[in-house]
Amino acid sequence: MLIAIPDLLDAAAVARLRARIDAAEWIDGNATSGHQSALAKRNEQLPEDSPAARESGALILDALAAAPLFVAAALPLKVFPPLFNRYAEGATFATHVDAAIRIRRGSDFRIRADLSATLFLSDPADYDGGELVIEDRFGPQRVKLPAGHCVVYPASSLHHVTPVTRGCRVASFFWIESMVRDDGARRLLFDLDAGVQAAAASLGAGDPAVVQLTGVYHNLLRRWARV
Repeated sequence: MLIAIPDLLDAAAVARLRARIDAAEWIDGNATSGHQSALAKRNEQLPEDSPAARESGALILDALAAAPLFVAAALPLKVFPPLFNRYAEGATFATHVDAAIRIRRGSDFRIRADLSATLFLSDPADYDGGELVIEDRFGPQRVKLPAGHCVVYPASSLHHVTPVTRGCRVASFFWIESMVRDDGARRLLFDLDAGVQAAAASLGAGDPAVVQLTGVYHNLLRRWARV
């Protein structure tokens, strides 16, 4: 399931975050690459243990926890501390698949990467190219969202970032370990949850059908979730 999370950060939050990370020192983006990614990646990255990355990442984690659409879609168990990358003119990231297990350097924190996420921190008008292209079962999906918007998609997907031909593309990226490992099961739960919310808005939360459907949702979650 590929889903956009609009306005995860508002314009003021994006401006504060950009002021913090733009003033920091950036390094070669292959600092956190696996073997396959290192062959494909040409961009810059904030060191993951830098104060700017840690403080900005904490802001994003707080925003994710307060975003109902993200929680409903991802059913997150753990979120890898957000990282930050920058694509200047000519920078690109060729087709690759994200590593299945992500380990935070210098710690015992690790997750199974069920979902990948990109939070756009540059307005689309500020750069040409730089689209995130995700290979979906319905064909390639090209994603270039407004600053503050986020896209979440299966980490198992082949994807790439097209070359930037003008300006600079700045984004945060991270991975999620979901309570529900199977993407198809997460999709069903997300659709069911949306249906329950719509029925509750129309009929009232206490309507017997809404109560029954809510029970079905939680019993499926109980069957599929691992915590």
